[in-house]
Amino acid sequence: MSKRLPSTSALIALEAAARHQSFAKAAQELSLSEGAISRQIAKLEGLLGTRLFNRVGNRVELTGHGAGYAAQIRASLADIERNTRQLMADSRGITSLEIGVIPTLASRWLIPRLTGFHERHPEIEINLRERTTPFSLMESGLQAAINYDHPVWHTMKVQPLFEEPLVPICHPRLARVFPQSMPLLHKLASTYSWARYATLAGLPLSAESTGPTYDRYALLIEAAKAGIGMALVPGRYVEEELLGGKLAAPWPVISELRERYVLVTRPSIEKAPALAKFEHWVIGEAIAGSTP
Repeated sequence: MSKRLPSTSALIALEAAARHQSFAKAAQELSLSEGAISRQIAKLEGLLGTRLFNRVGNRVELTGHGAGYAAQIRASLADIERNTRQLMADSRGITSLEIGVIPTLASRWLIPRLTGFHERHPEIEINLRERTTPFSLMESGLQAAINYDHPVWHTMKVQPLFEEPLVPICHPRLARVFPQSMPLLHKLASTYSWARYATLAGLPLSAESTGPTYDRYALLIEAAKAGIGMALVPGRYVEEELLGGKLAAPWPVISELRERYVLVTRPSIEKAPALAKFEHWVIGEAIAGSTP
């Protein structure tokens, strides 16, 4: 086996610089000097025989080779970290589970309930990994995912958790704005559009396809709280804001517009005990529907 392998420090420097598109920001994150990051990248480029970054004045940009290699290294470093954490957990008698989850669902529904799981199963450590869209579970290294129902899961074991109606929300001061004058906020890549809502609700929205777009429901919610416009979000995410008066929901809720959330696991006949316990618990929480 060839010994011409990059140093771990060089690969970590590459991952950070690629993620930030900046040697300075990578240096700040890793508590190094910008010169140290530059030297690590230069050594790596020398070893590989190809340029990973183009230097444009004070900025750096990934080359095509650099972008592909950085993505591979990011995945490899994540695997190393995951395997290291698992071994450390095993040495303490702890079983570690890697669960992929939608960030907003994690912060507003799953994480507030995890204390109950940890009290019941202190021997199981739950590590959450951000996944904003459906993905290949088999290639991810994760044991399970909590995500939207989607055809990509067709070869997996898919168990329904809950269906959540989408609620039109806005800042209370906008609650009396006429629909045709209301600025609309959009979720990127959502299957539910304001045009569909307008048709089902019978409301005269004048700009159904224009307005700011956001990657996540969490960003939509913050934008609505800031008074930027009206957003369609799962009701479970905004219960506290609606009860506390930080948000208003002046328009009708349409039953046909719902997000369906599911638990996805591999279709193995015999499930690992720790994963079986998590599966039983999270399905029970979804059925109970209790507030944390």
